[in-house]
Amino acid sequence: MPMTFRSRLADPVELRRLREDLEAREPAAILDFGYRCFSALTLVASFQAESCALIDMAARIAPAERLRVVTLDTGRLPEETHELIDRVRDRYGIAVEVWLPDATEVASLVTREGANLFRRSVELRHTCCDVRKRQPLRGALAGADAWVTGLRREQSASRAATPVIELDPEHGGIVKLAPLVRWTASDVEAYLDRHDVPRHALYARGYTSIGCAPCTRATGPGEDPRAGRWWWERGEPKECGLHPAHPAMVAAAARTSSAA
Repeated sequence: MPMTFRSRLADPVELRRLREDLEAREPAAILDFGYRCFSALTLVASFQAESCALIDMAARIAPAERLRVVTLDTGRLPEETHELIDRVRDRYGIAVEVWLPDATEVASLVTREGANLFRRSVELRHTCCDVRKRQPLRGALAGADAWVTGLRREQSASRAATPVIELDPEHGGIVKLAPLVRWTASDVEAYLDRHDVPRHALYARGYTSIGCAPCTRATGPGEDPRAGRWWWERGEPKECGLHPAHPAMVAAAARTSSAA
């Protein structure tokens, strides 16, 4: 697809038309659209259920040489995440690009603020996420023309307005695709069961959302699925900044959290 395709999406009318078209499609068809339209499509995987489902779909749609799967190793991931990455490599015969934060920046941050700075304030937590996640993602997407994420609207109030396709100003205006936006957690589980897709071991221990080890815990009955992320914070959206939310959705999430 010529580079003019991205400029066409800068037209709100054209972008709205394409969103309406993709909204009516199933995730595999949306992913197929991505591989047909973009020559340097990157699938960014956290190795939670959603990204594992997307990797399985991509392996069924695109030739191996087109499958660029990227993950961010923050240096604080659970060992179970590393084990799953190896299982996925073996299952699909693909390379998984592991992007790490800049070692000098991490050393400087930890020396200055301590290893667990994220527990002291929301601002410091955002700083930690910036060094360990957002900056590596910018490097990983530097040569991409589009990227795929496993965001779902059902996951949280701050994600409820997530579009199926958008231009991403955080990464040079490349296209961002979210094929699973309309799926529920049950839809994802059904897909994993149907295709025997590898699962993260922590789900069996009560985890419903998985990030860095010190920032994630299991959730109890009746808790929000993302309640185990940064659980010591109150009134803050459960986001690391990789996916900036619409301001109205952020406000709604804050109201919901403070009322709980």
